[in-house]
Formats: sequence, structure tokens, C-alpha cells
Amino acid sequence: MDKEKLKQRRDELTALVSAFCDSKINDEYKDLCTKLVAKMSRKRNCPFERGNLNIWAAAVVYTIGRTNFLFDKSFEPYIDPKEIHEYFGTKSSTVSAKAKLIREQLKISYYFDPEFSTAHMQDNNPFNHLAMINGVFVDIDSLPEELWQMIADDEENEK
Repeated sequence: MDKEKLKQRRDELTALVSAFCDSKINDEYKDLCTKLVAKMSRKRNCPFERGNLNIWAAAVVYTIGRTNFLFDKSFEPYIDPKEIHEYFGTKSSTVSAKAKLIREQLKISYYFDPEFSTAHMQDNNPFNHLAMINGVFVDIDSLPEELWQMIADDEENEK
């Protein structure tokens, strides 16, 4: 597919996910979904090069939603996955298969993905307070100050 046609499909897909997020979720999800579409479009084998864009839009929203517990009633915002399928006119099995393809191709973890998590998820990531010492995870808060400082210095040097 030529670059112009791919750009047109990317823009259409972005418009679809943006409209859904505007009407059903929020701006943060909209930003994450459009970021995901942009990243997908940069792949050599762009997944949405072919196929129904409504299915791809539903899969993008589903991927971001699953990563951020959007379908868990104890989280805000919350929506039922059925709303995605009703909005885009898609089937659950088809969307799940496309979402799996997206997660695998872009190496997106199910939960607490650093690139595609909301600010709330990043702030509440249980791994934020863990460090690995000699192959064992330990709570940073339980470490003596000098070890905690060594870990912080190592992380700074890695950047």
C-alpha cells in the first residue's frame, strides 16, 4: 500500500477512535488510542493496512481499555465491552483476535504497560516500589537508606 493511502487509513482510524473516546470515555484514553494508532502505522507490516476500520478501531480501544482496567467496575472510567461492539458494529471474537494481534506485534503487556497506561495506572503500579536485588524483588521502602540511594543512582546512570 502506498504511503498516501496508508496515511488516509490512519487518519480515518484515528477519527473513529477519537469519536468513540469523546463520546464514551475521556481525553486521556483518546490520547492513548491515537498514540497506539500512530505506532501501528509506523510498522513495516501495518496491521490496519487491510480490513474493516471499524474492527480495527474497536480493537484499538479494547487494547487500551484492557491495559487500563477499563472493563473493571471498580475503576473510573468504566464501560462494558459490549458498548465498544455496539458502537462499532463488531463482534467480540473478531475484536479480541485483532486486539491480541496488536498486543503481540507491539509487545504491549496486559496491565501496567509503561507506554500505554493512564496516569492513574502509572501512579498506582504495584511495581513502582519494588527493586530487584540479587534476583529477588524487595520493597524499596523496607531497604536501608544507603541501599535505596544506590538503587536510585544505578537507575539514573542507566538513563
